[in-house]
Amino acid sequence: MEDKNSKIYLIIFVAIILFAIVLTITKKVNSPIVVPPQNNQDIGIQGNGGDLVFLSVLPKSEVSGLVNLTGEVKGGYFFEGNILVNILDVQKNVLKSGHGAATTDWMTVEPVSFTAIVDFTGLPIGPAYLEIHNDNASGLPENDKSILVPITIE
Repeated sequence: MEDKNSKIYLIIFVAIILFAIVLTITKKVNSPIVVPPQNNQDIGIQGNGGDLVFLSVLPKSEVSGLVNLTGEVKGGYFFEGNILVNILDVQKNVLKSGHGAATTDWMTVEPVSFTAIVDFTGLPIGPAYLEIHNDNASGLPENDKSILVPITIE
């Protein structure tokens, strides 16, 4: 009888240990990844770089062809859910203009996610900028805001 109770206690003990291990692994998998804040100017981003929360094209990336761009900027860049996404040369002249669309509520000062398809085909190879520009419905220059991310076109 005592041998049977020992086996039951051993099984319960092993089950508790396995449960604790599974709980620990699950907690680590579901934990958010904390990225330390960084100064966007330190990595070459110009303009209103502090408004940039996330961009799928990293500064100084080499890009070519069609790129599915995703990003997140602080509110105030959208009009009717539209945001301007341009490609500039090193003198900051527009090589190609385009736009993206908000994927979250754009009528907020909170960060807003967006997507865009950016076409780098047929452009001169070399350094350039990816510009995220507010869709300034007023047309007044004092309301313009932009973020310039340095890239290299391949």
